[in-house]
Amino acid sequence: MFTLGNLVCGFFAIVVASRVGRPESAVFDPQDPTALMLSGWLIFLAMVFDALDGHVARLSKTTSDFGAQLDSLCDLVTFGVAPGFLLVKMCPRFAYLHREAVWVIAAAFAACAALRLARFNVETTDEDDHLHFSGLPTPAAAAAIAGFAIMFYTLRKEDNTLVYATQIDTVLQTVLPFFAVLVALLMVSRIPYPHVVNQIFRGQRSFGHIVGVIFALVAVMVIRGYSVPIICCVFVFSGPVRFFWEKLVQRRHQEDPLF
Repeated sequence: MFTLGNLVCGFFAIVVASRVGRPESAVFDPQDPTALMLSGWLIFLAMVFDALDGHVARLSKTTSDFGAQLDSLCDLVTFGVAPGFLLVKMCPRFAYLHREAVWVIAAAFAACAALRLARFNVETTDEDDHLHFSGLPTPAAAAAIAGFAIMFYTLRKEDNTLVYATQIDTVLQTVLPFFAVLVALLMVSRIPYPHVVNQIFRGQRSFGHIVGVIFALVAVMVIRGYSVPIICCVFVFSGPVRFFWEKLVQRRHQEDPLF
């Protein structure tokens, strides 16, 4: 039921996003952003179901291969198809100017999510500790896209007092599709990412975890309408930064053992 709750949220995220009309001109016309915001939050609600279903299954001793395969099928809809469709609806200016490109990017995002989930199913065994992922996990990739739907809602509200809200909106519409390409590539990469939920449930909370939670809470309180995509982007870029930093340090140790 928890796994199917994930699927239902993803389905309705697509339905709600489909209410946003087609762009009719290249001139920026802020549409009602409520549908985008609701679609984004539905994807985040699906993440809650996805985070809990495995733990509920283990607590109730009902884990099975059927449940694992069902989980991946639901994840493909919620964290692959729904964010790709939402991406197109979030960027009306880019969608009007580059109609073919934006749909190719959205389809590539969904395809990379499918590849990521298939690889996870094949490579995961019962002996794995499930504390790290090989490549950006699909829920985090979806959150990185859905978070901007919440930001667009804040930017496009009529009572928004931010001076450069329209300019920021236009820039984000131009950059976001290329960011989606990067996120898609990170999903199928071999860059390691921590399994945050499992590490928390298993009590492996390091000093870095505590600092990260504190900064996230401060960001939510200070910049509520903009904090979600910022936090998600920090997680997305933390993997490559950590990976290349460790590679650099290891190379320096090999070149100079006394370093």
